[in-house]
Amino acid sequence: MNSHPTPDSAQSLPLPLDGLLVLDFSQFLAGPSCALRLADLGATVIKIERPEGGDLCRQLYISDLELDGDSALFHTINRNKRSFAADLKSPRDLDVVRKLIARADVLVQNFRPGVMERLGLGYEAVQAINPRLVYGAITGYGAEGPWSGKPGQDLLVQSLSGLPWLSGDADDGPVPVGVAIADILTGAHLAQGILACLVRRGITGQGGRVDVSLLESTLDFQFQEITTYLNGDRTMPRRGKFSNASVYLSAPYGIYLTRDGFIAIAMNPVGKLGELIGCPALAEYADSKRWFVDRDPIKQILRDHLLTESTTHWLAILEPADVWCADVLTWPRLFEHDGFKALRIIQEVETESGARLQTTRCPVRIDGAILASRVAAPKVGQHTRAIMEEYRLAQEAE
Repeated sequence: MNSHPTPDSAQSLPLPLDGLLVLDFSQFLAGPSCALRLADLGATVIKIERPEGGDLCRQLYISDLELDGDSALFHTINRNKRSFAADLKSPRDLDVVRKLIARADVLVQNFRPGVMERLGLGYEAVQAINPRLVYGAITGYGAEGPWSGKPGQDLLVQSLSGLPWLSGDADDGPVPVGVAIADILTGAHLAQGILACLVRRGITGQGGRVDVSLLESTLDFQFQEITTYLNGDRTMPRRGKFSNASVYLSAPYGIYLTRDGFIAIAMNPVGKLGELIGCPALAEYADSKRWFVDRDPIKQILRDHLLTESTTHWLAILEPADVWCADVLTWPRLFEHDGFKALRIIQEVETESGARLQTTRCPVRIDGAILASRVAAPKVGQHTRAIMEEYRLAQEAE
């Protein structure tokens, strides 16, 4: 068996998903991130992979870091899982997989629309095998419509969703979010839907189907901005020329350069801010109705004034006055801060060969306990034999 996350509490209750079996047929980030969170919460997750090469994410590098021949990215999203190698185009392997499905509680897949159906593992076929199964499916753009066959890749989804027009300043052109936000949001939404279906199953005894898409999740992420657009004059929102951090929030909301770094200032009365930092030019903007209309002039004045002193200087003035503001930390500075250390968000995982990797832990605490596990991602098919024996698949396949 795999090692479930170990709460850092000697007297902890069983993890919420302890005893559940999840089959992860997905690749890359969105589906595996969903299965990862289920594993963090106590489920046994078996990753179904091709015998040759496995998940394509094993060779997807966002840097030159690797562990045991697989990318560090693969290990961050597939820790604490088991690997079962199966050729889904082989009738014998497919028969074994179906027997495993009969024992499972959850199935996660992110093939393009129609692929699982052609393999005989679509929702209807699987439901006939196991009516209690919760079937989770991810697509790029939904199962229907002219985009249904397009590759569901994070940057492409961001670009189609309008999201890059919300970041950066007015003259920057579209600026994508610098993390795989579509993938990770979609994985989180799939986990939410699966957990909801599991709760319903506890009442009715029936499984269910959960469908999410990268595009829908990215559109939902913009719900505040899209709602404002739909109920306004339906013109594209205007980014500020200076320190833009929200297309719809007024000045002073943004990040500003100081003499030695940066400072973030959130929603605050402009007049009060001007008094605190000794900037008389901001006094004429005491009327809140002007904070959006004159957003750029206000921010330009603020930008020029904040450049005259250090970040520490401004924080020493603003924080005691309960102004919403913060330093803008780099990772080296963040990791040295006591506020970061108190979270204990970093854990170390280790492969069977002894290779180690530092990564983040599950951000959810259960019964007050941190969930962490030292088990790194598996090699392709590492647990095939053990799973065959454990679930008595070898005898049934004969």
